[in-house]
Amino acid sequence: MLKTYTTFLLLEDRKIYQGWSFSNALMSIGELVFNTGMTGYQEVITDPSYFGQIVLFTYPEIGNTGVNNDDIESLKPYIKGIIAKNICLNPSNWRSQVSLVHYLIDQNIPHIFGIDTRSLTKYLRDKGVMNGCISSHKLSFSSLIKRFQQFTSMQNLNLVNKVTTTTSYIWSPRLLPRFNFKDNFQNQYNRLNVVVIDFGVKFNILNRLSYYGCDVKIVPAITNYDIIMLDKPDGVLLSNGPGDPSLIHNSLNTIRNLINSNIPIFGICLGHQLLSLALGATTSKLKFGHRGLNHPSGLYNQVRITSQNHGFVVSSNTLPQSLVDVTHFNLNDSTIAGMVHNFRPCFSVQYHPEASPGPHDSDYLFAHFIRIMRAFKYNY
Repeated sequence: MLKTYTTFLLLEDRKIYQGWSFSNALMSIGELVFNTGMTGYQEVITDPSYFGQIVLFTYPEIGNTGVNNDDIESLKPYIKGIIAKNICLNPSNWRSQVSLVHYLIDQNIPHIFGIDTRSLTKYLRDKGVMNGCISSHKLSFSSLIKRFQQFTSMQNLNLVNKVTTTTSYIWSPRLLPRFNFKDNFQNQYNRLNVVVIDFGVKFNILNRLSYYGCDVKIVPAITNYDIIMLDKPDGVLLSNGPGDPSLIHNSLNTIRNLINSNIPIFGICLGHQLLSLALGATTSKLKFGHRGLNHPSGLYNQVRITSQNHGFVVSSNTLPQSLVDVTHFNLNDSTIAGMVHNFRPCFSVQYHPEASPGPHDSDYLFAHFIRIMRAFKYNY
């Protein structure tokens, strides 16, 4: 029988919540953010974009479908902890291989449940994201405050260095396609060579590229332009990733050189922000971020439901209007959600078209990327 332990959640403004966990001697400090998705907890836990963060799940119970080896987005969990109202003890799904509870214990993931997550979410919406500490240690209040003071703010760290691959590798598709388009993207005689710059890439981005007929090579975030060009890419994808984009200085010159070389570029989430920075824009931090599966994005009365996970955005008044056009806005707060270069084959979005689980409204962007690469490979 599983044993529970009294556990506390302390916010940096000294607000305290009491709950329980299934592990003793837990201690973790991270940026506290909330995710509004009704499903997808396994993908969130293994998404490198959540590196250094404690994730609050707003849905009242998680763990109902267990955990399996097929739906992970990376080889290990990257989050600093999870917060939930309830965690299901007995999952029911034919694909489940282990319960979420046992996964949390086996992976030593700090967690707390049994608190009023609705109240905490509303508090974060009002106050903004802040650092939090999950602890089952019997520490004094003053000791916990000292731990906070030692913790470096998320805005002062280049987190990409913590999650990017250290060596280049070729991707081997892990999953069978679950949905497709009529176009024959997988013609073996027209395969495309795509280089993915890994800022914290999710497996399903690589799977979607593979499905659409691409040979995919993943390279470290610090890879320079000359090394990338040795692979003669038909296109380059700038991946998602964690942290403040303005701190990733060493990649901007590489991206500028790629833009000037007329190579098709597709940026996703952090990749979108870095492409914008390379073009002269700036970024800023949101009060509480966009994290969920149902964010409406669009332009000119066209709306697509998108999966989003970011705490930073491109400042709208800094994009060079002579070079780029905005293609999507987040319709909740009118922040920029997509753009396209007017003279180069470059485009990007501030959301996840590969979302799994999540809406498939934006999967067409991979098809669009393929068409651009084909056009430049065979017609220029």
